[in-house]
Amino acid sequence: MDPRGMEDLSTSLFSAITMMVRRMRQNPAPGELTLPERSALGRLDRAGPSTAADLARIEQITPQAMGITLGVLEGKGLVERRRDEQDRRRSVTSLTDAGRETLRLKRSARARLIADALSDGFTAEELRALAAAAPLIQRLAEKI
Repeated sequence: MDPRGMEDLSTSLFSAITMMVRRMRQNPAPGELTLPERSALGRLDRAGPSTAADLARIEQITPQAMGITLGVLEGKGLVERRRDEQDRRRSVTSLTDAGRETLRLKRSARARLIADALSDGFTAEELRALAAAAPLIQRLAEKI
């Protein structure tokens, strides 16, 4: 792809993803988790137990901000912190059963919202194209 085509693609993707995120945030449920909280829970779910410093580095925020986020999540009973067996100076954070259930419910609600939108006016070919693009969009997000 030439540089102009790459620029057009990146602009289109940015615009579409931004609009989707904005629309999904327009009607948050009462007591819904903040974006940093959801992000930390999702990361712990995908990658397993982690230190606050490692999570902060991956999420590109300060360790102090991640510590605050994890403290709130721990207060809600969604994560638990334990001393690292290999380095007792560090804590390792992992999801609790309540954290997994919270993620499942949030994902289900958001997935239902997307499923409802997909079932209205998309052809089978368009749905196949979106299915093929989803893992690529995930990989793109991880590289940013």
